[in-house]
Amino acid sequence: MKFETKIGMSKPDAIYVHGFNLTEDLIGNITLADMAFLGAKHRRPTKEESKMLNACMVAVCEHGFTPSSISARLTYLGAPEAVQAAVAAGLLGAGSVYLGAMENTAQMLQEGWETYGQDKDFAMAATRIIQDRKVKKIQIMGFGHPVHKPVDPRTPKLFALAEELGFNGNHTALMKEIHRQINKQKSKQITLNAAGAIGAVLSDMDLHFSVVKSFAVAARAVGLIAHIVEEIEAGRKNCISQKLYNHIEANTLYTNDISVK
Repeated sequence: MKFETKIGMSKPDAIYVHGFNLTEDLIGNITLADMAFLGAKHRRPTKEESKMLNACMVAVCEHGFTPSSISARLTYLGAPEAVQAAVAAGLLGAGSVYLGAMENTAQMLQEGWETYGQDKDFAMAATRIIQDRKVKKIQIMGFGHPVHKPVDPRTPKLFALAEELGFNGNHTALMKEIHRQINKQKSKQITLNAAGAIGAVLSDMDLHFSVVKSFAVAARAVGLIAHIVEEIEAGRKNCISQKLYNHIEANTLYTNDISVK
């Protein structure tokens, strides 16, 4: 039985990653986000691709107390000997509501443009995507935010950078048109969130929707380091996860207590 890979191999005096000498070509010369791009596209990114991808990953690296960071803190409380378990716990909730929505957005845009974009009519393509999703009762991805209303401050920054670097292509234009039509239908401005912006921009960077969430997960893993460190610095008795556990324990009514019957 034989196995094949183009990713990495080691010799006694050298390590090769994606065809590059790790110590001579990569270490000290590229960023962690560049390594992620190299793995996804099998080539080093251009200067523009590097700057755009790094910006997207920084945008979703940290967002305060979210289910992701809370999960990481609580897991560390129970298993301080396994920091990798805390990081893993924080990543398991990356789905359609938190963090993973950029993959769903990218899929909506990529499949929608492939199906309806032959004539480069963004208004028609956006209308068809919205109509199709309403008929199928599928959520229109990339919109809404529990805090940032009516504007997610990350979105205009990312779109401006995409325009500067040359990544404001068909998918970004389509996303903006969907946003315009939704605002018109709702008669108010709906938040186009960072996941929606990143899903569009990464699509215009020719990254397939199936790998888009991978970059978000990698970025959030970095962000979770700070939450774990904060737990360590506070100490077990005073850390947020212990206080949260104590609060729930003290304020939960057990409704099937035999002793009160």
